Amino acid sequence: MLTNLKSKLPYTSLSIFSVMSALANEHRAINLSQGFPDFPVDPVLVNLVDKYMKLGYNQYAPMPGILELREIVSDFIFRQSSYRYDPKTEITITHGATQAIATAISSTIREGDEVIIFTPAYDCYAPLVELNGGTPIYVQLKHPDYSINWDAFKVQLNHRTRMVILNTPHNPSGTVISKNDLQQLQDLLQGSDILILADEVYEQIVFDENSHHSVSSFPNLASRSFKVGSFGKTLHATGWKLGYCAAPELLMSEFRKIHQYQVFSVNTPMQYAIAEYISNEAHLDIAKGYEHKRNVFLESIAQSGFKPLASQGTYFQLLDYSAISQKHEVDFAEELTIQHGVAAIPISVFYHIPQENKVLRFCFAKGEETLQKAGRLLSSVS
Repeated sequence: MLTNLKSKLPYTSLSIFSVMSALANEHRAINLSQGFPDFPVDPVLVNLVDKYMKLGYNQYAPMPGILELREIVSDFIFRQSSYRYDPKTEITITHGATQAIATAISSTIREGDEVIIFTPAYDCYAPLVELNGGTPIYVQLKHPDYSINWDAFKVQLNHRTRMVILNTPHNPSGTVISKNDLQQLQDLLQGSDILILADEVYEQIVFDENSHHSVSSFPNLASRSFKVGSFGKTLHATGWKLGYCAAPELLMSEFRKIHQYQVFSVNTPMQYAIAEYISNEAHLDIAKGYEHKRNVFLESIAQSGFKPLASQGTYFQLLDYSAISQKHEVDFAEELTIQHGVAAIPISVFYHIPQENKVLRFCFAKGEETLQKAGRLLSSVS
């Protein structure tokens, strides 16, 4: 029996997503905790995968991904930000966005490096930094609007700072970074070698006439950034685990050195299918559909004791329950699942040191009937 195995992540346990999903299944609750759609992938896309399988595209794809898909990604980013990535040397297709994030960190972070993370933060960032010998440095976003405290950020910058991780549209808060935010970041990093990892997986899902502002929109930021995107989020196919990373050639060269040994390449027929599917730009127009789902959910809880915080993007809605209960967020989330039949995620777990603001995150990437039923159940909570 092994007795001397030393964990590389000794303080990491089962993720809150796994915990809450298991609890939802056990109690047959509506699962608005984990971020995945409960409606089908477009049959046109499914048929395209079938088409390319039958055509024999079933062996290894090129290590960086098929060129057709990389060219379409390059064109998409150019339309979005007017910045052109070379599809041959600056874009790689990845096994989901999390792999892209892991590879970007592994290719650049060494022992002694510091990485600034804005909290609340998606839960994979800090463990990946630690696995590579780096030290996460946390800057807390302002509650309740989850805006960036640039004065607090400046205090943390020093000669050990190697990377800043940005996430916009932001999970879990649903906020979007402004153009002014990116301008401030550009000014603060000027003259340094600090890198940026920009997690932009919800870039297609922005509401209420807001705009997604990418690091690629600022050439001086793009020149130091890994930009990460997700086909799974855009095409409602999270289980396919396909994404991309775009970065200047110098950074992408290092990225690919790691990528080739982590996964080598990713699903071949799906790459061909996605390339053909999103060559029709209409298939990328998903924001209005999600905005409608958000509004259906908000209307369904309008008479409840929950107070919605603004969701500007993603498919998540934060609800403040302070008028209903003063229980800790994890306890209240468990109570909501077991006693009232709706599962959500407590925001406190997205912080380095849990912050109790009495806020839960709900995923509205669901059918309208599911959202309305969840709203009725939530409206009965008192």
